[in-house]
Amino acid sequence: MTAQKERLIVVGNGMAGIRTVEELLARAPDRYDITVFGAEPHPNYNRIMLSPVLAGEKSFEQIILNDRAWYEANGITLLTGEPVEAIDRAARTVTSLSGRTLGYDRLLLATGSMPFIIPVPGATLPGVIGFRDLADVETMLEAAAKGGRAVVIGGGLLGLEAANGLALKGMDVTVVHLMPTLMERQLDPSAGTLLQRELEARGITVLTGADTAEIIGGGIGGSERVTAVRLKDGRELPADLVVMAVGIRPNIALGKAAGLDCGRGIKVDDAMRTSDPAIHAVGECVEHRGVTWGLVAPLFEMAKVLAERLAGGTEAAYAGSVTSTKLKVTGVDVFSAGDFSGGEGTEDIVFRDAARGVYKRLVLKDNRLLGAVLYGDTRDGPWYFSLLKDGADVSAERDTLIFGQGFGGGEAASPAAAVAALPDSAEICGCNGVCKGTITAAIRDKGLTSLDEVRAHTKASASCGSCTGMVETLLAATLGDGYAAAPAVKPMCKCTTHGHDAVRAAIVAHGLKTMSDVFQALEWSTPDGCASCRPALNYYLLCAWPGEYRDDYQSRFINERAHANIQKDGTYSVVPRMWGGLTSASELRAIADVVEKFAIPTVKVTGGQRIDLFGVKKEDLPAVWADLNAAGMVSGHAYAKGLRTVKTCVGSEWCRFGTQDSTGLGVKLEKMTWGTWTPHKVKLAVSGCPRNCAEATIKDLGVVCVDSGYELHVGGNGGMHVRACDLLAKVATEEEVLEYTGAFLQLYREEARYLERTAPWVERVGLDHIRRRLVGDAGGRRALHARFLFSQSFSQEDPWAERAARGVDRHEFAPLAELVG
Repeated sequence: MTAQKERLIVVGNGMAGIRTVEELLARAPDRYDITVFGAEPHPNYNRIMLSPVLAGEKSFEQIILNDRAWYEANGITLLTGEPVEAIDRAARTVTSLSGRTLGYDRLLLATGSMPFIIPVPGATLPGVIGFRDLADVETMLEAAAKGGRAVVIGGGLLGLEAANGLALKGMDVTVVHLMPTLMERQLDPSAGTLLQRELEARGITVLTGADTAEIIGGGIGGSERVTAVRLKDGRELPADLVVMAVGIRPNIALGKAAGLDCGRGIKVDDAMRTSDPAIHAVGECVEHRGVTWGLVAPLFEMAKVLAERLAGGTEAAYAGSVTSTKLKVTGVDVFSAGDFSGGEGTEDIVFRDAARGVYKRLVLKDNRLLGAVLYGDTRDGPWYFSLLKDGADVSAERDTLIFGQGFGGGEAASPAAAVAALPDSAEICGCNGVCKGTITAAIRDKGLTSLDEVRAHTKASASCGSCTGMVETLLAATLGDGYAAAPAVKPMCKCTTHGHDAVRAAIVAHGLKTMSDVFQALEWSTPDGCASCRPALNYYLLCAWPGEYRDDYQSRFINERAHANIQKDGTYSVVPRMWGGLTSASELRAIADVVEKFAIPTVKVTGGQRIDLFGVKKEDLPAVWADLNAAGMVSGHAYAKGLRTVKTCVGSEWCRFGTQDSTGLGVKLEKMTWGTWTPHKVKLAVSGCPRNCAEATIKDLGVVCVDSGYELHVGGNGGMHVRACDLLAKVATEEEVLEYTGAFLQLYREEARYLERTAPWVERVGLDHIRRRLVGDAGGRRALHARFLFSQSFSQEDPWAERAARGVDRHEFAPLAELVG
């Protein structure tokens, strides 16, 4: 006669509770009759990956950890959308919201945590939400579809991911953070400052040291909802959506109502038992030795201990965790471990390369690693974490410690050797708590040969993907030639296996003239694409089919939609075009009138020889444009993936060193090239002599005038990574300059990948290739120039006039009150 199984009820269908079930099934698959209650109407999913869902990088189906078929295959009863309301400890039963009552022999509470909502006036207004589950994401996506302004309160990981996702969806986003720097629990002030600069460069406004006083509502007739956030210093931030991401608190309501011993969390011992021996708890809801945990690694360590105990073991014990945090914050890798606050008796070793966006700080005490912070380059995080956990003496490698494991002993080692040297206990995948030993054992024992197989069997690299490189290195080191490496061509996004070049070729070869055509013909996995591929496809289609494809307004970034650059306070800057840097009294008078009329606070001359008006309110943009249009001025496209400026010197007209009319030629170039859409921003310049006052040799295309004609230079960049131009050709006439310029820009438009500037494009395809197409093939050059001019015939329409005079997309700029009225 078969023994009756013990009844195990799990309250909570999240990552901690189901990881416990997975570990239990691996140890004692037939011991329990398992029932899982989940408050949400979904199977188990990776809560860490809600941010990519918000950003449009993943679908919900892609973040499901265990689908319903998994529960059925393992004989588990899953009850979703059915939260447990009460526990009767004497009768050993639980009762759900629907009235269902079930008995248990063992009960596991994995109720997780709740978002903390700061108790300020207006916190309960419609439009104020937390960021904790899929329902919150769906609310944010619904709000983002309407556009408008979002305020995210909290500059921790969740807050920044919410801000990034909402910005990618087209909202104007402001982050309000109480502390002086972002992510102060994971990053020191230097790394936090680098992160803030990165976010601000993406158009997200960040206000640190800002304390929320009140959330303001508006509306009539029972339709009141959030309209603004007021700070304690008196500033008011307009808001159509407010996201509270200031922290979490353990969800202990059920345990407390049942009479379990609770502090900040449900108190458990080292065996994960509560004050009732028949009831266990794991995850964010528990308090162990006075500590609560919000990171995934400790939760998974708890799960292993409890699974061993539930399987009949008597030795497994949870003694707390030494934690590290490896995260990808809005695309930037960050890592921290241990105590990096410093203090008496500690020493700092710091490496900073601001141009590359890399920062490393190690905190030592008594020749042992006490803490580490890595920003931008986190490859050595697991090695530092191993040194920290082991308490190893680092005296012998102190001189090279900051350069990572690859420089151990003073000589560089290969990445493969560095990963191979990690102990089996080193954590590789922080999202899913998978260590090196688990991965290598699965590769050997299960015959895994590809990254996808490792993901399927261990979950390593299946979430944020920041550990993918290390997993691939482990595959290569374990299998040697048997490793089925990833394809050489990187897919343009998660929606497809095709790279940028293949997609561009297919658009032309198959006559694909809409995004829907591309999605269907190339079998996109996401029906409507994502925030990564839609802007790229929009450009590729515009380039391939000028005059036929209609620009998809919603697939552009906020600056391109607003035809102005958003600033850190939520206002915009407006830059009228000044042909070749020339202006006139009437234009200057018009600018002055606009500045006074709209109380524009700052007027500045730019590096591109134009005038920038800072602090324009979004609702004033159409009126500002209309007044400037009336004076004959058009958009300077300072926001565009297109021509920005043509910088000139005065040349032979005024300068005693000038050899040619550089100003006149610059005006002709700008008149020919303005309004074009390109893979990235483009800047041109014309210098009247080799003294190069217009800095032509660090532009995308620069002309240097000489006595015998003109030198054409290409592929320069004056940004964070300065690149001097390469000499393309020497020509004799202005007509040849115009022809070469149009041909070069068209070749760049047709061959470069979206968001690839001319400098990396030139380096990728090679200067010889460009010379063959432009210098060696006169007929091909003229054909490229003709295609450029044909495309320009459809794109040289001033967007300011279109938006202001014709009222196109008026809703984009209208105040909320006007839209509601």
